[in-house]
Amino acid sequence: MSDRLNSGGTPPEQPTVPAWLVSVLLLAVAGMMLQNAGYLPGFGGRAARESRPITPRGDLSEDEKSTIEIFREASPSVVHITTLSIRRDSLNFRALEVPEGTGTGFIYDDAGHVVTNYHVVRNARAAKVMLADNSSWTASLVGYEMDKDIAVLKIDTPPGRLKKVAIGESSTLQVGQKVFAIGSPFGLDQTLTTGVISGLGREIKSMNGRSIEGVIQTDAAINPGNSGGPLLDSAGRLIGVNTMIVSESGAFSGIGFAVPVDIVNQVVPQLIKSGRIEQGVPGFKVFDDLISRRLGVAQGALVERVFEGTGAEAAGIQGTYRDVDGTIYLGDIIIEVAGRPIRSANDMAKALDGKKPGDEVSILLLRGSSQIRVKVVLQAARR
Repeated sequence: MSDRLNSGGTPPEQPTVPAWLVSVLLLAVAGMMLQNAGYLPGFGGRAARESRPITPRGDLSEDEKSTIEIFREASPSVVHITTLSIRRDSLNFRALEVPEGTGTGFIYDDAGHVVTNYHVVRNARAAKVMLADNSSWTASLVGYEMDKDIAVLKIDTPPGRLKKVAIGESSTLQVGQKVFAIGSPFGLDQTLTTGVISGLGREIKSMNGRSIEGVIQTDAAINPGNSGGPLLDSAGRLIGVNTMIVSESGAFSGIGFAVPVDIVNQVVPQLIKSGRIEQGVPGFKVFDDLISRRLGVAQGALVERVFEGTGAEAAGIQGTYRDVDGTIYLGDIIIEVAGRPIRSANDMAKALDGKKPGDEVSILLLRGSSQIRVKVVLQAARR
């Protein structure tokens, strides 16, 4: 039969789609895709795609306006600091300046003094200060106070180029007040974070292990790079210098600390004037607490030695000594300075904090079983 295939015969021809129909179908598909993309609004009779109308926002809240104004007024006073170290080129042994770290600072006065944390510029060979207008300036180190984690830099700019920060006070602060931090977390300069004062009168350790008292605790986000930046109150005034966070990961975890502005106002003018702090000292050295405890002194600061020609020598304070037989005779044990109880060697530094050469302080000491009160005239610390 003609409709059957014989073994080895040729199959019948299959039906084919005309080429013109394929072209029409492809054009139709392309048109639909262009219409959906918004390029052919009238194609296929579908309505053109239109943007949705914008819902009116209304006016900003008073709180938002206040925050915006605080940032607008204070941010020109905030700077980004890059510290530099010197390294040798491995090929030609030339000295190169290499970025070491970053931090934040703020303009303290019209003369170009910039305040930051000491730990921001520690070990740096040089530093660059970038202003809010993105101009970069070479900075010189004026001085630092390691005990308070404060350093002062100096940049030379044309007159009228700088805007100094407004100065507030920290003695009247209250828990719950709103605060604002501006800084360069992770190198992102001019970053604003907000929060409240979470606590007052905190105590943290400085770079050399000395205690900084009266520190402000805040929940405003402070991250690496914020160090040295300003903490502001709701009037846009400086109330502290952001200095550290409490975090196992190194990132913000809800607790940050700032050195109070009252300390800044006490320390910075001295650094600008002489490059150092004129701290009054009594003229004697006390043992480390570990050694004192080994010698049987359970509480107080044990005097190790008294320096010649000092107020301590004039007041008759006695140091510890060992005789020719090796017997140790304990010196006086300081138990009160300027009305503050002394329980450890660290308490001595706290009690003398802010005292200047020439000041007279009252010292209560224990000699044997007797308590003796003496007056000691402080002198400048030996350098």
